[in-house]
Amino acid sequence: MGTKALLVYPEMPPTYWSMRYALPFLGRKATLPPLGLLTVASLLPEDWELRLLDLNVEPITLADIEAADLVLTSAMLVQRASLEGVIALCQAAGRPLVAGGPYPTSCRDQIEGVDYFVLGEAEVNLPPFLEDFKRGCPKRCYQDLSHPELTRTPPPRFDLVDRGHYAGAALQYSRGCPHHCEFCDIVELFGHRPRTKTPAQFLAELDVLFDGGWRGSLFIVDDNFIGNRTQVRRLLPELAHWQEQRGFPFSFYTEASLDLAADEALMDGMVQAGFNMVFVGIETPDQATLTAIGKRQNTHSDLLANVHAIQAKGLEVSGGFIVGFDEDGDDIFDRQIRFIDEAAIPTAMVGLLTALPQTRLHARLTSEGRILALSAGGNNTHDLDLNFVPRMEAGALRAGYKRLLADVYRPSRYFARCLHLLCRMKRRKASCRRIRRPELRAFFHSLIRQTFSRYVLDYWFYLIRALFLRPLMATEIVTMAVKGHHFFVITESLLELEHFKDRLRRSRQELEERLRRALQGNANSLAAWKTYRDRLVAQARARCNRLNPDFRSSALGAFEEFRSTAEHLLASVPGSMAPSGAVSPRP
Repeated sequence: MGTKALLVYPEMPPTYWSMRYALPFLGRKATLPPLGLLTVASLLPEDWELRLLDLNVEPITLADIEAADLVLTSAMLVQRASLEGVIALCQAAGRPLVAGGPYPTSCRDQIEGVDYFVLGEAEVNLPPFLEDFKRGCPKRCYQDLSHPELTRTPPPRFDLVDRGHYAGAALQYSRGCPHHCEFCDIVELFGHRPRTKTPAQFLAELDVLFDGGWRGSLFIVDDNFIGNRTQVRRLLPELAHWQEQRGFPFSFYTEASLDLAADEALMDGMVQAGFNMVFVGIETPDQATLTAIGKRQNTHSDLLANVHAIQAKGLEVSGGFIVGFDEDGDDIFDRQIRFIDEAAIPTAMVGLLTALPQTRLHARLTSEGRILALSAGGNNTHDLDLNFVPRMEAGALRAGYKRLLADVYRPSRYFARCLHLLCRMKRRKASCRRIRRPELRAFFHSLIRQTFSRYVLDYWFYLIRALFLRPLMATEIVTMAVKGHHFFVITESLLELEHFKDRLRRSRQELEERLRRALQGNANSLAAWKTYRDRLVAQARARCNRLNPDFRSSALGAFEEFRSTAEHLLASVPGSMAPSGAVSPRP
């Protein structure tokens, strides 16, 4: 028997991307299977005994680690906290851990407790590790910076996961991007030259999915699907033919640059092949900012017209937006809101700018002395702390960002964009396909859950109007409603968390002011202050416990800091010998 290897995919926290609050409508536990680890699995020796554990689907235990000879994991920056838990378990079990993926590749020096790093692309870095591991002399780090051709990449091992846990499937066609935006790390990780699989190779992977019973949504995970247009034009006709032969079993969505709008033939080819959505990095409606950050592909024509051109072909546009650029003025938040509404983009992923490691932005801000932390947490939903000093006052930036989110994901505004989009979009051939069981389940759960929501009137107005306007697009209509629920929950939870943190800051200031006055009074004044302090701590704990459980861990850190400060505030006053007293126990 060969080596027993456990492949562990860390948990993703709830973010706008995670769709955590939409998944119960479908009866699923995670959006997508961990494609990177499934590809790594296909590169491991055939005689190894493999098990894949996706922590988004099931928890991990010490026994899981102890049953393996070797643990392998791949993580993104947003999965850092979960990765730390996996590292701790491996150390407790005494099992060696191999780590790779974007986060270790960019931030290896910040990660402790990992035995071996296999960084960069697995096709070139994993084989030498496996050879050394077999001989009993593995090195601590393997990092060949070359970018291999994807024609040598074997099909992912989808047999290691249960498709019933996932809302959709995922495949990769290309790596790399011809553009070089200042804030983006894709070029640093995968290079400027987009490398692709052959059409036959990609269709063979589709066959594996189809034969395994996968159907429905399929994400082509390329960072820029149209980066190598020559090869994409070769693929699309064969992909369309494959879909037609099988009755369009998959609805594809992917990521592409906005200059897709200038290529009508390419858009037509994507629609004919069964694409229904494309994520586009728009970033900002400000042309000066786009030029400054190197997003020149967005400066050659009108942004709004480009979005509408893509929608008119039958492709929903999901947009990425960022605030916090040096060129952003005080009006940027209103401009972003107005653009998102006018563009009819329901899924608007708006984030605070983060200076990612190894990007040109990080290098520039480092040279300017503006970096505050080596890396951000990768999750701007739970933590709005910036890892750099912005040109705009930081408090104003965070306040504007929160207002932007609140406006964009106000239910009435979101559903208005959905209706606007449905009116713009051309009906696709794939829209007429048979509705499947998960989609029926989502519809009935939507009717129940969203009818009894706080936004019920907006929901029913949208549903009736949309079904009247586009009855043959019922699947898309329900999908937008269900995704809206996720966005509303995330936004409300984020704003409640930020309100909680702001209230703690105000409570601390009030405690300090009251203590100053109490110390000028008598013993009764000090006793009254202690009583007031204990009441504030108890109220803060109660408010913390009422927050969304998925956000509570972020709130607990702020609460513990407040509790500790309140407990020791009196002792910290110079010349005060009074005891600090007791406060309520920790939650």
